[in-house]
Amino acid sequence: MIVIAAIDLKGGQCVRLTQGDMDNVTVFGDDPAEMARKWESLGACLIHVVDLDGAIEGSAKNFEAVKAIVEAVSVPVQIGGGIRNLEVAEKYLALAGVKQVILGTAAIKDPEFLMELVKRHPRRVAVGIDAKDGLVAIKGWVEVTDLKAVDLAKRLEGVGVSCIIYTDISRDGMMAGPNVEATAEIADSVTIPVIASGGISSISDVEKYRKTSVEGVLIGRALYTGDIDLVEAIRVAEAL
Repeated sequence: MIVIAAIDLKGGQCVRLTQGDMDNVTVFGDDPAEMARKWESLGACLIHVVDLDGAIEGSAKNFEAVKAIVEAVSVPVQIGGGIRNLEVAEKYLALAGVKQVILGTAAIKDPEFLMELVKRHPRRVAVGIDAKDGLVAIKGWVEVTDLKAVDLAKRLEGVGVSCIIYTDISRDGMMAGPNVEATAEIADSVTIPVIASGGISSISDVEKYRKTSVEGVLIGRALYTGDIDLVEAIRVAEAL
């Protein structure tokens, strides 16, 4: 199992939200590239970046900050937030060092775009499934649909996406522990690799996911607050 360090961008700064609330923001730094270098130096094998402004507005609002991150590290970067057309997706994918883009809203609202992007860029398109009470949320988590997260995951079988990143919004940024059961249900329902996100706040949470078929854990706020030591998390995740 891998450990992925998360960087959320808002106004060019490194921030964390609470339950996806854009008005409940904690700023952890004004140099995203330096933050990425820090996580790389501690052993992160992949940096996860989300353009929060882009997620709301549907565009690459923090492109320059993303570009700076990619240029600052040698490990691969994955980017999500506001990627809803080929122009934005390919702008990111053209950056050397970007491993994959993550579609959220577009994967639901525009399946033809998802299919076309996967066709053009095999193994470089992931889908983020963000859920509240088991239902998929879109547009920066401001709109909850009537589509079950597990049904969306099953719908993605055979499409060719590289992985699913599953986030339980109610746990995200709350430091109250993750929804292991819901994430494990998603992972067990599909053959697509699943990455767990949201609420991972202690080493014991990492250990819990080791007992599931989840292939990776994405850690955000707990790294910034010091509740999780990245080096220790990686050791636990990779333990035989």
